[in-house]
Amino acid sequence: MAWVEIVIEVAREEAEALSDALMESGALSVSVEDADEGTDAERPLFGEPGMEPKEAAWDRSRVVALAGKDADHATIVTDAAKTIGLDYALPFATRDVEEQDWVRLTQSQFEPIHIGRRIWVVPSWHDAPADPDALLLELDPGLAFGTGSHPTTRLCMEWLESNATSAQTLLDYGCGSGILALVAAKLGVPQVIGVDIDPQALEAANYNTARNQCAATYYLPEPFAQAHPEGERFDVVVANILAGPLQLMAPMLAGRVRAGGALVLSGVLERQAQEVIAAYAPYIALTVWAEHEGWVALAGRLPE
Repeated sequence: MAWVEIVIEVAREEAEALSDALMESGALSVSVEDADEGTDAERPLFGEPGMEPKEAAWDRSRVVALAGKDADHATIVTDAAKTIGLDYALPFATRDVEEQDWVRLTQSQFEPIHIGRRIWVVPSWHDAPADPDALLLELDPGLAFGTGSHPTTRLCMEWLESNATSAQTLLDYGCGSGILALVAAKLGVPQVIGVDIDPQALEAANYNTARNQCAATYYLPEPFAQAHPEGERFDVVVANILAGPLQLMAPMLAGRVRAGGALVLSGVLERQAQEVIAAYAPYIALTVWAEHEGWVALAGRLPE
């Protein structure tokens, strides 16, 4: 089937409502772009990964709706405009979408990733590297954050490979796809627990764990607190989140580290490192363990 994109430029306050209305009117998908992209007027809308934007669109927004080439594009736009209460005709343009093998195109964007000394993250459609000592993770991109490609995930994986081989227990707080928990399990940590606020993340983590024939247990925060009360502590606690939440969680995360155990934090920009270190100073001494592309991993151990 042939496809076209319906392109409409609107003001910021209309973009989100129009997007919803276009879906109701027969569009197959809708995206919103900055109409000033590539010009001096272009401006970023989003902050760090995972932070909610304060605005839902740009001052001049370009709404792009996908529809079948034979669909009545004018009716789709007119009906959507009426739905959001516009009393004038919305001008629009259409552009053909080149036919692609979308599955093959998407897969081509994800190659095996080599991390640390012997960790490989391999999408399911790729052959594993011919390295008998490789620590292999079969992991496809999904809804949950964490494929190993982001510097923060990579930093945590490298720390685990170098430091977690003798750990007996590990807590991955903010586990996402479960990739750090999987690394720990593959390294031989007997008890691995992951926690995340997103049920979809837990679904992805459980799926990835089963696929990789590993053992790890995943919880939402409240069930985790019930199953593992505050007095229970871990040899390693790792949290790859963001600087703001990490600072708020300092007492809780540090309180989960046993005497002699390690705390590893990432999701922290280099310029934020000292703020996070200061937030944890009353509980544990952290230092910058490594830096990659402007992101850092902080690590420290409690005294025995």
